[in-house]
Amino acid sequence: MTRRQLFRQVIGWFQTNMPEVTTELHYRDPYELLVAVILSAQCTDKRVNMITPALFERYPVPELLAEATPEEIFEMIRSCSYPNSKAKHLAGMARMLVDKYGGKVPETVDQLMQLPGVGRKTANVIVSIVFRKPALAVDTHVFRVSGRIGLTVDAKNPEEAERQLTEYFPRHLWGIAHHWLILHGRYVCTARAPKCSTCGLNRWCGYCKDSTGKKYTAFG
Repeated sequence: MTRRQLFRQVIGWFQTNMPEVTTELHYRDPYELLVAVILSAQCTDKRVNMITPALFERYPVPELLAEATPEEIFEMIRSCSYPNSKAKHLAGMARMLVDKYGGKVPETVDQLMQLPGVGRKTANVIVSIVFRKPALAVDTHVFRVSGRIGLTVDAKNPEEAERQLTEYFPRHLWGIAHHWLILHGRYVCTARAPKCSTCGLNRWCGYCKDSTGKKYTAFG
């Protein structure tokens, strides 16, 4: 099977089994999603969704968050991972958002990456979800799953994985492909003890093996 054939099979399976997917983070506007994605770094969406209601009640707009100190923000987000650094990032992000962009979330990856706490993954998430622009964010789940299946080959870092994935996934599927892979990694192709025996992609996956150690194949 060629790599393009593999992509066609994987895309077909996801389109049949996960036709409509989106982020599991709760948000009401671009500002809230930006804050939530910053908080989600190395933290579960479930935990972030527990933190953000109170945070957004106190700081419903970036102008109010910009007036807060990192110490004040820390108290609101202390139950997430790396709260010290994230509090500083959120304070700096809000100030730049207000001072440079008039409180509006910018629409390009390059502009977003200028904000404190915003890397390429976060920027790609924002532009694809909020602004409906073609972008494919690579987080730890996407990186792991795409490598296991064989969608990426010997990718050394997320940027290389992104380059390979955007080469083979049709441009109009970049946004949803991110959600396909992240949710598959979160619930099926987990880091430890992946559920290979019940995975719908196991016949095409280069990683999957059955209980005897025999690899699944496209021919059963």
